[in-house]
Amino acid sequence: MVMQLFFLSALTMCAFAANSILTRMAVDGGHIDPAGFALVRVAAGALILGIMVALRGGRLPLLRRNRIGGAVSLAVYMIGFSPAYLTLDAGLGALILFGVVQITMFTYAAMTGAAPTARQITGAAAAFAGLVLVLWPDGQGSADIMGAGLMVAAGMGWAAYTIIGRTSGDPLAATSANFLLCLPFMLILPALTGSHFSMTGLLLGALCGGVTSGLGYALWYAVLARIDGGTAAVAQLSVPIIAILAGALLLGEPLDLTLLIATALVLGGIAWAISARSAPTDRR
Repeated sequence: MVMQLFFLSALTMCAFAANSILTRMAVDGGHIDPAGFALVRVAAGALILGIMVALRGGRLPLLRRNRIGGAVSLAVYMIGFSPAYLTLDAGLGALILFGVVQITMFTYAAMTGAAPTARQITGAAAAFAGLVLVLWPDGQGSADIMGAGLMVAAGMGWAAYTIIGRTSGDPLAATSANFLLCLPFMLILPALTGSHFSMTGLLLGALCGGVTSGLGYALWYAVLARIDGGTAAVAQLSVPIIAILAGALLLGEPLDLTLLIATALVLGGIAWAISARSAPTDRR
């Protein structure tokens, strides 16, 4: 059972990292425009998740509290994620996304829940310093400012989506409904920006949406039911590392010292913070 759980967790993390690889391959390779890729990804994800909910005999909760917030935050993530990879490497994009998501969620928890401990504060500060390092203009173009800004917005959107989704009693059905309600936002984008695509681009978008996003999320929900929150958070630390290594191996992306140091700061800081217990709210 332990080995099975480890394998399923590792498979899920690879699927999450593959989202960055597939998006980078599609949009940077010129196979499809970012808006079109986002549309195909959301449509494929909605289809696969809808089929899974139907096979389970459930219903799509389209009219629920926080549904609009979930759909809008998912749209913000999708709209920022795809165009960011026109200029960002897959690994760098995953690092920025993951760092922003975790820091945003940590800040939200600190503002609404238990008071953070000194260990949590220092961990978050280290992670933030890592993001500053990789985003700081150094004259060498280590991170395109526009691409980084879009990925930061995507990270904040995904963090908001995750926070809103915590109140859902059925995450799979809620995600399926959010993907479906997100579709109108994605339909508007190609109409405003224009669209070009090839069969390769459509296939990559469908693979990203239906398999590494749709099935990946469904698998993650199954894993989450069998592990605690701390273990889940630590497991996700592997996603940027997998994306960085896969980007170097599959896409020929460079592994420079700044990126490696920033990765160590971001992931190490987050690991340090999430492994600490929060202080009571009345702590002096």
